[in-house]
Amino acid sequence: MEEYKSPVYNVIAVPVEKVVANTYNPNIVAPPEMKLLELSIWEDGYTMPCVCYYIPEKDQYELVDGFHRYKVMKTSKRIYDRIESDINTAVADKESAAALKAEYEGKLKDIDKEAEAILTEARQKALKNQNKIVDDAKEEASRIIKRAREEAELEKKHAMDDMKQEMIQIASLMAQKAVAASITTDIQDTLVEETLKEMGESTWLS
Repeated sequence: MEEYKSPVYNVIAVPVEKVVANTYNPNIVAPPEMKLLELSIWEDGYTMPCVCYYIPEKDQYELVDGFHRYKVMKTSKRIYDRIESDINTAVADKESAAALKAEYEGKLKDIDKEAEAILTEARQKALKNQNKIVDDAKEEASRIIKRAREEAELEKKHAMDDMKQEMIQIASLMAQKAVAASITTDIQDTLVEETLKEMGESTWLS
């Protein structure tokens, strides 16, 4: 159900040329009183609107109440000119307000676009930084793995060098004992076993 709104809350300004008197008006005002009405309207303005009925097929407003106020506007040039000026000012103000509203709405749209552009740029920067962090982490991991492999390879080389030195010492010791004793094969085997015992089982296994 449409909410009712009293006409008094919907006073509008319309061209006086579109207002027509009704066919029946029983009130007659004498000329002196009409002059007083004109003077009152000139000094105080229209304090009460004229009540009209809109006729859509004729695009006219037929008076229901306020015939003499309407008549003053039609017959008093100074009041007519002032009202016309007020209406023109009101129309200009309305057009200016509409233009300002359109400008404001346009700025709002621009602000939305600008905000979206800023957000898009921020997302792109964040993604770029994220990719850079991942790439840096991968590079650091590769460097750590490479360094660990190099250190392991170096340790392995040192271990092999130490083992070679121990084997050389063992061979030298065996040779010295073999020459000193002028030994047979059986004696050599015995010397090898003795040498191994002297070095210790744990040293040989390492």
